[in-house]
Amino acid sequence: MIDGKANWDLRRRALLCALVAGSTALAVSPARSDEAGISAWLPGTFGSMAAVPTGPGWSAATVYYHTSVSASGNVAASREIEIGRFTPTATASLSANLNATGDLFFFAPTYTFATPVLGGQAAVGFTGVMGRADSNLNGTLAATIPPFGLLRTDSISDSVTGVGDLYPIATLKWNQGVNNWMVYMSGDAPVGAYDHTRIINLGIGHGSIDGGGGYTYFNPQTGNEFSAVAGFTYNFKNTATDYQNGVDFHLDLATSKFVSKQVFVGLVGYAYEQLSGDSGSGAKLGPFKSRVEAIGPQIGYVFPIGTMQGVINAKGYWDIETENRAKGWNTWLTFAITNPPPPPPAAAKLITK
Repeated sequence: MIDGKANWDLRRRALLCALVAGSTALAVSPARSDEAGISAWLPGTFGSMAAVPTGPGWSAATVYYHTSVSASGNVAASREIEIGRFTPTATASLSANLNATGDLFFFAPTYTFATPVLGGQAAVGFTGVMGRADSNLNGTLAATIPPFGLLRTDSISDSVTGVGDLYPIATLKWNQGVNNWMVYMSGDAPVGAYDHTRIINLGIGHGSIDGGGGYTYFNPQTGNEFSAVAGFTYNFKNTATDYQNGVDFHLDLATSKFVSKQVFVGLVGYAYEQLSGDSGSGAKLGPFKSRVEAIGPQIGYVFPIGTMQGVINAKGYWDIETENRAKGWNTWLTFAITNPPPPPPAAAKLITK
């Protein structure tokens, strides 16, 4: 028999990491298909310890997010279509390339209730977005109007600095030993800056509802952890362009190991699949279904801040396969702080073989 204090010390550090995992439910226009290659859900939102209950009270996370992506073919052409520079016809074709970068900051306060709900732990919060994004688009339009031919070249650069949409989220989590479950509901309140005549925006121009569930295996005796969170997104119509994105499915994956009481390392990944096609008069490229898969590393460090706890987590994703979607890489640097969960009774013991 060993005293439970050491295991609890590791477990409460893991609970703080759960704040990092689920504090940002949001989208970012530069990074991501649906209309013009942009989805309401940002893959990679959930990470390690996603379903582990946290300590009650207020907590907060801030994230610096950087992304760099590029696209050609239909994804680049869709941007010219959206801003009204190109209308597809049987006698016209467009060769285009799109590049975009984003440097954004997310702020995500969360309140966790002490009173159980349906036997689980309930929490509510939201994520706000601000920052800068840059993009450039180069395209060549070839058209035939017998007996003449037409060749037009476009080179468009754009940047935007400001505030993005607002992303509320509610979660409900349960714990049973090494097993943890959660359900969540989120969405996009389209209050951010959006102009469909620009090639880049911090808002996406329409609302959405997203919901799903997840599971985390965490063994505080070994320090091993695995998390998976899946969900579906329903998108409302973008009235500015008469375009409605289809229903999306997304899966965030993460695994980690505490190599010491304060340091954990591991891998992260995501998969995204558009299940139904886009619609509306603005969907000039048809269903335009998209998908993406990515993988990358992560590392984290947990430390005390007075009576509270902090965690710094860095993770990166490289897109390994995409369709009708910009391809590239993105990194997340997160700092979170929260009240630690209450300690177990002094007499608590854990039995090991």
